[in-house]
Amino acid sequence: MIVRRLPTALLTALLGATLAAVPAQAQDRGVDKGPDVFPSLKPHLVGYYDFDHPVPGNPAKERDRGRSGTDIDLINGGAAMRVRDRAHRRSGGAIQFGQVNPTVAGNDDWKAGIFSPTGVPSLRAYNAGRGATIMGWFKMTGTNPSPNSTTADPNDMFNAVGLAGVLSGNSNGHDVRALLELINVNGKLHVVALGRRLDGGNSQTFAAEEDWQSILPTGTWVHLAATFDFDDGTMALYKNGEPLPGFYTRADDPWKLDGDPEPDLTSPTDPAGIKIGGSFPQNTREQNPCNCRMDTLMFLDRPATAAEIKHQYRR
Repeated sequence: MIVRRLPTALLTALLGATLAAVPAQAQDRGVDKGPDVFPSLKPHLVGYYDFDHPVPGNPAKERDRGRSGTDIDLINGGAAMRVRDRAHRRSGGAIQFGQVNPTVAGNDDWKAGIFSPTGVPSLRAYNAGRGATIMGWFKMTGTNPSPNSTTADPNDMFNAVGLAGVLSGNSNGHDVRALLELINVNGKLHVVALGRRLDGGNSQTFAAEEDWQSILPTGTWVHLAATFDFDDGTMALYKNGEPLPGFYTRADDPWKLDGDPEPDLTSPTDPAGIKIGGSFPQNTREQNPCNCRMDTLMFLDRPATAAEIKHQYRR
């Protein structure tokens, strides 16, 4: 009989699950975001997950404190994914993600999200939208990227590490409209913003120049933000409130911005969902797991300004 050992990060989360108590005030669905969110961002906060607000009666689901009410699933780990760790002083706890069985092509990785093949109506803010922002706190807790559990080669590694993204309207659970992740660019892993304006169309990637392990050192909470302007074709990355120098991986027109009509909007379809900590939130396949923790994830329906991101980080 083969006995498989859980990765250290997941074992720690399991052992600490009984300590991951949720504050009593988290039971109020109508919690005022108050000082947690910079005022100019509040009207554009489509999804907001601080992982301190389980759905009443179902701690394997996290309540959305944003305006859309898009609750998400804590996939495979459920309530055990809630850990007593926090990125900042206003936080109550964090969420643990990670690969469980590197050598098995199963569906047991710890990740989060929501999926519907016909689109998620509550995410309509990204239907024919002009922009987006994804930001939050991230802490690497293990080896990244992970072994590719979908192949037989034990030396094969996934080429990316999933952080957080909004799926495209026709997504199979992997393709995105807007994504913050680590991905292999020209043979080297980079922190990137990856966007796709049109369903089934090409994506554009803006990659940070700085070494990813310098941006996200293991065991350290870091605030990252990615912005997407689908009308003018620009993206940007930020670390701890400051812009990250970077480069675009394509010099052509992958978003098909040239010519009329204007403005340039995303496809007029509701996103198929949200993916966090890996792909395929419908849990049909493992792809790009993140051995990490996250806290205070925000999804906005426009590109936040550099000043707004700095103010949000400081809060």
